[in-house]
Amino acid sequence: MKKRFSIKKLIIFLLILLIIFALAIVSTYFIMIGPKDKNTKEKEFEIKQGWTYYDVAEELEKENYIKSALFFKLYLKINKIDSVEAGKYKISSSNKVEEIIEIFKEGNNTNENAVLLTIPEGKHITDIADYMSKISGKESSYYLKVWQSKEFINNVIEKYWFITNKVKNKKLKYALEGYFFPNTYELQDKDVTPEYVAYKLLDQTDIILTKYKDEIEKSKYSVHELLTMASIVEHEAILDEDRPLIASVFYNRLDANMKLQSCATVGYAIDEWKLTYSSSDLNTDSPYNTYYYTGLPVGPGNSPSEKSIEAAINPAESKYYYFMADVCSGNQKTYFSKSYSEHTSKVNKYLGCL
Repeated sequence: MKKRFSIKKLIIFLLILLIIFALAIVSTYFIMIGPKDKNTKEKEFEIKQGWTYYDVAEELEKENYIKSALFFKLYLKINKIDSVEAGKYKISSSNKVEEIIEIFKEGNNTNENAVLLTIPEGKHITDIADYMSKISGKESSYYLKVWQSKEFINNVIEKYWFITNKVKNKKLKYALEGYFFPNTYELQDKDVTPEYVAYKLLDQTDIILTKYKDEIEKSKYSVHELLTMASIVEHEAILDEDRPLIASVFYNRLDANMKLQSCATVGYAIDEWKLTYSSSDLNTDSPYNTYYYTGLPVGPGNSPSEKSIEAAINPAESKYYYFMADVCSGNQKTYFSKSYSEHTSKVNKYLGCL
């Protein structure tokens, strides 16, 4: 009985020690992510292009803004924070870790030379180069040359989980077509390098695709193929709610070994966008032309939105093999069909203007 009582006391003692130890860890954590000192004077802190938050943590400790890079990283891990925007920020050592990160999240707050780059959904990499040309005054080719270079392609493959050797396919018009996420970006100034622009855009693509990483890993399609499908959906969809159904039509055709026959791919193949295409257009021998070749095109034909990416990753379930958009009446309606005869009937009924 005495022995049993001693074991019970030992267990209680160990539990108390464990609780004290846990409280000490928690207490230490909150102390270490608190302000380094009471100096409220703000200084300029620069986050350089290509830095990760771990690089930022080391530099903040080195410049005496925070108590510990280790606890800064721990805070990031606990709160699942993984991206940071290059730029110059005003912070002080009286800021808590949480406050410093909030300042970084707000974006560059000291750069008067900052400019905005706006990329609409469905635009092409050549359009993005043109936008940068208008901002900087440099030729579009200045950007495209770097983005197509072997060295840069190898660097982005190494840096980003979603970019693979598939972008090295020599049949691609542009290696990174479809990988630059459409959004509005703040650039440090008009003379930023092509690499700076690309990393800025790819960092955002990383954020978007990481949301769906589990689904992507379970998919039978690669990221490259999913972005390719998303780019087709982006061009074909009139309404957001149509996107998952349009994706289902194309996946159903793939499963049935039917040609996708997407006008979006013809347009990209001939670099001309029309409401209707001639038989000569449809017979263009291009790895992008899904009227000519069965299966997905060799790569994306534009920069798809998140809604199109999500539709490509999580398509609706349907038995549709055909669809058409009513471009004649202006009612923005998409009609879906299970058979070719049903589809033909709808084309004759709604597309008389073509």
